[in-house]
Amino acid sequence: MNISEVAKLSGLAAKTIRYYESIDLMDPPRRGANGYRRYHDGDVQILCFLRQARQFGFNIDQCRLLLALYKNPQRRSTEVHQLVSDKLTEVDAHIRELGATRDLLAQLVGVCPNNEEADCAIIDTLSGQSEQSQVVKGVES
Repeated sequence: MNISEVAKLSGLAAKTIRYYESIDLMDPPRRGANGYRRYHDGDVQILCFLRQARQFGFNIDQCRLLLALYKNPQRRSTEVHQLVSDKLTEVDAHIRELGATRDLLAQLVGVCPNNEEADCAIIDTLSGQSEQSQVVKGVES
């Protein structure tokens, strides 16, 4: 298979596939006599695995670990479980941060007069020129 076929089957862009090869996330494919990359079904499986892992929010280093576990028939599920548990904790923290950001944005929208005047409580808050800016600073901490 060529890279465009593998891209279609894996759901990844050809550019992403070449990037994964360049950072040694996946083994470089063999080259045909014409110099073009030639992929096989195993490459598609690995690329699908990586696509899924990235969709779950795993970074490249985490994908590297997951991929090593995927390829290792002697792996222990406790290792996989720990990686995913750590990701879950990270996602939960991010959700809490987003909730706080959402609440702050709702407060900012609430103090805006939303009229044709130049005075804007949101701009004043973001620039630190209002009492509301203390709320912004409290969320950053």
